Amino acid sequence: MKVLLKYILAILIVVAALFACATGKVAHTPEESEIFNTQSSDSVAISNDSLEYEIIIIEPGFNIWLNSVAKPEGYYSQHFLENRNRIYVINWNQRVQQPFRYSPDLYTMQIDYDPFIDYGYEVNYKLYNYFIYFQRKYNQRLAGFVPRI
Repeated sequence: MKVLLKYILAILIVVAALFACATGKVAHTPEESEIFNTQSSDSVAISNDSLEYEIIIIEPGFNIWLNSVAKPEGYYSQHFLENRNRIYVINWNQRVQQPFRYSPDLYTMQIDYDPFIDYGYEVNYKLYNYFIYFQRKYNQRLAGFVPRI
């Protein structure tokens, strides 16, 4: 009987932990909510001339968010940004390939990100922050951790 109670207690603890870990929407600041509701067109170009690499992000409000809400350049190390970008890109590309499971309106194009290429700090910084912006605005989770600013 004691063994059965231990198993039941263990199952209840696991279930409680799962519910505790399940988070709802991320709370946005009023400033962030206002930016997310921006409808004016906005674009940010991310490039590294020596690698002939460029990403253009056309997302209303991203440039404003990047300059006013995101952590400033230099806050994160390049190593941190590269590691997070690898995880985000893998998950992003998997979602692009599954249009019946994930919205093709959100995940439109694959991102060609080679972890063996040094894209430089600026490219990694802006790409990382776009992933954070995207996840917070559209309540998506590209990895096992909550996107925070």
